[in-house]
Amino acid sequence: MSTPLPRLTAAEAASLIHHGDSICFSGFTPAGSPKAVSLALAERAKALHAEGKPFKVGVITGASTGKSLDGALALADAVSFRTPYQSNADMRKSINAGKTRYFDMHLSMVAQTLRYGFLGKVNWAIIEACDVTPEGEIVVTSGVGIAPTACRLADKIIIELNANHPAALRGFHDIYEPLDPPHRREIPVYKPSDRIGSPVIKVDPSKIVGVVLTDQPDETGGFDEPSEITKQIGQNVADFLAAEMKSGRVPAEFLPIQSGVGNIANAVLGAMGLHPDIPAFEMYTEVIQDAVIGLIRNGKLKFASGSSLTLSNDVLKSIYDDIEFFRSRILLRPQEISNNPEIVRRLGLITINTAIEVDFFGNINSTHIMGKNMMNGIGGSGDFTRNAYLSIFTCPSVAKGGAISSIVPFASHLDHSEHSVSAIITEHGIADLRGKSPHERASVIINHCAHPDYRKQLNAYLDYFPNSHTPQALCAAFAMHQQYAKTGDMRGVDWARLL
Repeated sequence: MSTPLPRLTAAEAASLIHHGDSICFSGFTPAGSPKAVSLALAERAKALHAEGKPFKVGVITGASTGKSLDGALALADAVSFRTPYQSNADMRKSINAGKTRYFDMHLSMVAQTLRYGFLGKVNWAIIEACDVTPEGEIVVTSGVGIAPTACRLADKIIIELNANHPAALRGFHDIYEPLDPPHRREIPVYKPSDRIGSPVIKVDPSKIVGVVLTDQPDETGGFDEPSEITKQIGQNVADFLAAEMKSGRVPAEFLPIQSGVGNIANAVLGAMGLHPDIPAFEMYTEVIQDAVIGLIRNGKLKFASGSSLTLSNDVLKSIYDDIEFFRSRILLRPQEISNNPEIVRRLGLITINTAIEVDFFGNINSTHIMGKNMMNGIGGSGDFTRNAYLSIFTCPSVAKGGAISSIVPFASHLDHSEHSVSAIITEHGIADLRGKSPHERASVIINHCAHPDYRKQLNAYLDYFPNSHTPQALCAAFAMHQQYAKTGDMRGVDWARLL
């Protein structure tokens, strides 16, 4: 007969964790991220700091988390090291102030990097579950992330058993870990709906030191209603893909879609769902968000594979209320599989991600503000972009009320090179970069995607290099960024003085 798993309070669980420990957390975005033990851990850190004692831990997650994890620990100055992706304002402040060491990395690589030992020993795995058995079968909740690898590598496991998610989620997950080199084989996913693993994470129950009972919703922030700008970006993406089908460059049956998270991504998916020339399609992506659920309900989306249900709470509840309908239409995987480059290339994904800034040649900055301050991290965009059938980046043409142009001569930080990007799309138009020289790419990006207020200035820069292969001058490449630093506006650069 199995021994029941011990019950702990969140404070009791936090008391087991020591200064210098390394902790892996479940979840992917706030979906599936632990909430109770991390809050208690933050209180423990503040109490020890008040006594003059050190207390910081290493934090390794699937992706971003909620305010009760990244936010609480950052405010308590309790994080020595953080990887990979984060999106919390307090954590971002701690990273940019140099108080928390931050290592940005592609999300598909986190689990294998842990297994290779590159990030050191894992002391703890803290996992949010909707069910756990005395035999060590764990059913995670709305996000998987790195949970399977975290459970296998950690010395000890703490389970947050969250009643806000039904145990009927068993069967929504496909838990699979590849072998490591030199024994790795192909990952046998040939269409988004393929199942290759287990519905549960299986662990030695002796590693589970306790179960903390909770009843808390995911700390997802929801999404804004599409603005005129995001609607137009979405329409431009949908029109571009419809034209690609008409030309024969995209198969008539279409291809699976990957879409990043956020308001632009929601608007893009909405526009694709309404476009009469785009057929019902499938998704193989990392984040399943609100627009996806609407597309499933109306039949425009046949199947969605991802690593998390990053949904507003009302939409997530609607899935739980209709769980049998969605059981055959949604599958949640570890991010090592949802973002796996081998599968991205095999399935021929059309990938749609968001840029912070784009330069003349199609180089993408998706992580840094003015080349210095970390925003969120590279996330999974690189996993998909480099291996896509067709890779698209979207962004509004300007920021800060027009004071910043998203199109610049040279990106202030580079996350995705021009060699991996097929098209740039803003609210003003589409720049198809395929097969174009640097001069041709620069011209089409400026004249199709830049805001009209900046086109004259940007073309004036380009005009200085009529006979070069790459129209660029090191003495002026960041002049628009420097202009903003001095005046608060990128407009008004005097190229003649610089060149």
